[in-house]
Amino acid sequence: MRTELFEPDVTTGELELEERHSLRRVAGLSTELTDITEVEYRQLRLERVVLVGVWTEGSVSDAENSLTELAALAETAGSQVLEGLIQRRSRPDSATFIGRGKVDELRDVVISTGADTVICDGELSPSQLRNLEQKTKVKVVDRTALILDIFAQHAKSKEGKAQVELAQLQYLLPRLRGWGESLSRQGGGAGGGSGGGGVGTRGPGETKLETDRRRINHRIAKLRREIKAMRTVRQTKRSRRSTSGVPAVAIAGYTNAGKSSLLNRLTSAGVLVEDALFATLDPTTRRTAAEDGRVFTLSDTVGFVRHLPHQIVEAFRSTLEEVSYADLVVHVVDGAHPDPEGQVTAVREVLGEVGADRIPELLVVNKVDAADEETMLRLKRTWPDAIFVSARSGLGIAELHAAIAQRLPRPAVDLRVILPYDRGDLVARIHRRGQVLDTRHTDEGSELRVRVDEQLAAELAPYRA
Repeated sequence: MRTELFEPDVTTGELELEERHSLRRVAGLSTELTDITEVEYRQLRLERVVLVGVWTEGSVSDAENSLTELAALAETAGSQVLEGLIQRRSRPDSATFIGRGKVDELRDVVISTGADTVICDGELSPSQLRNLEQKTKVKVVDRTALILDIFAQHAKSKEGKAQVELAQLQYLLPRLRGWGESLSRQGGGAGGGSGGGGVGTRGPGETKLETDRRRINHRIAKLRREIKAMRTVRQTKRSRRSTSGVPAVAIAGYTNAGKSSLLNRLTSAGVLVEDALFATLDPTTRRTAAEDGRVFTLSDTVGFVRHLPHQIVEAFRSTLEEVSYADLVVHVVDGAHPDPEGQVTAVREVLGEVGADRIPELLVVNKVDAADEETMLRLKRTWPDAIFVSARSGLGIAELHAAIAQRLPRPAVDLRVILPYDRGDLVARIHRRGQVLDTRHTDEGSELRVRVDEQLAAELAPYRA
């Protein structure tokens, strides 16, 4: 595979990484009130956190892996993880997520560690969230809110920011709360006079909560219209690529599996690379070529995670659908992760939600230089057709080049044509969209034996030898 190489002194990704690190949160600086019920709306600010998980199925290692991933998410959001608790239950408690005794233990841990936030490994209902905050007297955040916070920090493009805001508002709407436990602020009726309103308008008026719900609904409707317009632009670009006949390859996989590193290694894209979950959200597409000259596009996509919030899947549907229109999905797996098989299952579930499970898949196990030998032997037995690489060291990249080229859709029509020397544009199109098998120059023009798609073959029909 060959590509245009351009290596500036500082890449776009390096600049983004420097900016992101300069905006890290400062631990220990908190303006939270002691009693969480005294505040009405809060920005999600994670500083010193305790993790809580409920183990309902699977092995204890599955529960520990899930809590370890939650800790990585919390650290990515800028927090310091102090403690982690897991409770074995047949299902989460409907009132407090964890049992009554575990709530008392959680409160003791919060007091002893000085934590200001509790993060639950699951999506909490509004009542569970409220009950836990009443009993622990600190902020309570669930897994969905945590992931949404990370997405809000990392979104850069206009479309990405709109998608994240839409997901956040959809999550926030059923969880709005009034000021304190019993007070409801009121806007009052319109009109003058000591009664605060004219005839038929006196009375409590619209509460602040109702006003906020109405504003959020209006904002959600506006964001959906904007994203729909952006989806139209994306579809136009996609159809243009389809008309040109350039094959599309999408890189998909679990978050932090090394998708951006692999894209940089294959195309010198220079996108941001960071050892953090959901480091890059905005898709990046680069044009490159196989060894035989066939041009194709390679696209990086948003990473997946276990129990990816449905708000995220819905809001990012237009972005995720890029995968479903690809000719090949390069599915990247973190070989050094404690549960690579679980990663593959989680990714395939999301791909199925957006209709991309029917696309041919090339499984690529990354970070083989960081994985132990026993794990590598197990994965090679589990996935005998997978390609094993290291994006950091370059190990296996040549084999990956060949595997991608082998799976690219191949032109179907063989022709022998004589093109006049003033039709260099046709020669260039053949190189872009097909294969030139043989070339010979004659007095009449360039005689080419080519393999092209049916559409281009019809255009070349007048020049057939």
